Amino acid sequence: MAERDEQAASEVVSESSEVDFAATVEKLEQLVERLESGELSLEGSLAAFEQGVALTRDAQRRLDEAELRVRTLIERPDGSIDFAPFDAPAAEDESEQ
Repeated sequence: MAERDEQAASEVVSESSEVDFAATVEKLEQLVERLESGELSLEGSLAAFEQGVALTRDAQRRLDEAELRVRTLIERPDGSIDFAPFDAPAAEDESEQ
């Protein structure tokens, strides 16, 4: 059983570099569910925890890269940053009134 748990853990980590952010978060949620279920052995729980740490680091790296890209897009030539509030589009029923 522990061997199967460790194999599943290594598959998730190896796949994480090829998936998008949403899939990474989904895999994290699945790991949390498996850990909370109590069905994993100690070795399996440790492997799942290691996967979770790796996925969390990957997700944080992706968020940091996205923030950097956004900052690059909104930074002025003089180095200052132009922060503008985000105006959500009006709902259709509000625009019809």
